[in-house]
Amino acid sequence: MFSEQFFDLLLNYGDDWKVDDVKVDFNLNEVDVFVSFIGKKGACPETMELCSIYDHRVTRRWRHLDTMQFKTYINCRVPRVKSSLGFKTISVPWADNYERHTYLFERLTIDLLKASKNQTQTANLLDCGFNVVNRIIHLSVRRGLERRPKNLTFKNLSLDEKSFRKGHNYITVLSSPLAGCVIDIAEGRDAQATKTLLRQVVSLEQRGNVETVSVDMWKAYLKSVEDVFPKAKVVHDRFHLIKYLNDAIDKVRRREVKQHEELKNSRFVLLKNKENLTDKQQIIFEHIQAANYQVSKAWRVKENFKDIFGSSTLNQAITLFIKWGASALNTNIKEIIKVAKMFNNHIKGVCNALTHSFSNAMAERLNGKIQEIKTVAKGYRTFKNFRSAILFFHGGLDLYPHK
Repeated sequence: MFSEQFFDLLLNYGDDWKVDDVKVDFNLNEVDVFVSFIGKKGACPETMELCSIYDHRVTRRWRHLDTMQFKTYINCRVPRVKSSLGFKTISVPWADNYERHTYLFERLTIDLLKASKNQTQTANLLDCGFNVVNRIIHLSVRRGLERRPKNLTFKNLSLDEKSFRKGHNYITVLSSPLAGCVIDIAEGRDAQATKTLLRQVVSLEQRGNVETVSVDMWKAYLKSVEDVFPKAKVVHDRFHLIKYLNDAIDKVRRREVKQHEELKNSRFVLLKNKENLTDKQQIIFEHIQAANYQVSKAWRVKENFKDIFGSSTLNQAITLFIKWGASALNTNIKEIIKVAKMFNNHIKGVCNALTHSFSNAMAERLNGKIQEIKTVAKGYRTFKNFRSAILFFHGGLDLYPHK
């Protein structure tokens, strides 16, 4: 009798619900709490009209928070009512109608997932199946996406790719550089997948509000942005622009190292920001610059390009970029010339990057966090699971059940 009163007080499901019995299985380390509906009438879950109880369904069992070292379950024969829509099973205050765990168990699972970032580890901590944790991730993400305001306005967007599985399997990640969160993900990186993603996320009425989209030079992304957001400015993110130049510098270094042994082990000396060099690296760097190798000239081309970031107007950016492009071509370094010509083919997006503060820096940070999720999980076999995991951890969603 005391145990029933004790659990009645702890669960506190209201006057219409009462704990009838509590059973403990010491062999299985389980506690079963039996709850019954004692009200005269129940609410139809669809019309909310109060109706007389018609009958009761078979006993259902929900996983709840543990009682000390014992796994605890709520058991109930949920009543049905006869409403204007026919026979309906009433809602219970501790769980969704179609789930086999309580709201409190779900909240604990979400907290543990956020702490561990590992579904298997979370399942082990909760002493439940992996599928239970996986289902809660999908359920909470779906709930979070439904709670997003329908009239949400995105002025600035970022598009980036991320490898999914071995081989040429990619996902497209759409994120908000201001909010610092992933908006949604598409499977693949072709134009069709990208356009579908953009159209699903941004309504037709809201598309005119998009001012900038930060992307790399992938043709499918450029075409998709042009089709879906014709008024938006394409901004080639600074991270990728500098990466193209760094790659060119490293190619020059690898070519020249065959003739100049002092260039061995100098890769990070040439690619790091000068202010971050150690004393030893600074000595090596100054020696390379004094020797005036092609790689030294290539490095100066990159630094000159960085200097024109923050141009005050688009016209100024174009003027400075044309001068930079001419000096890059005059180096007669094939690797640098190739990058300069590529930049020139995308001059508008490059010059927008020179004048706008928005870039894919946040998207790249998110990319790193997505890689962490992938590494911890040792990969994902299905896009559905990968998408839900990304949105769960980095979607900025309201994940918790409110009850």
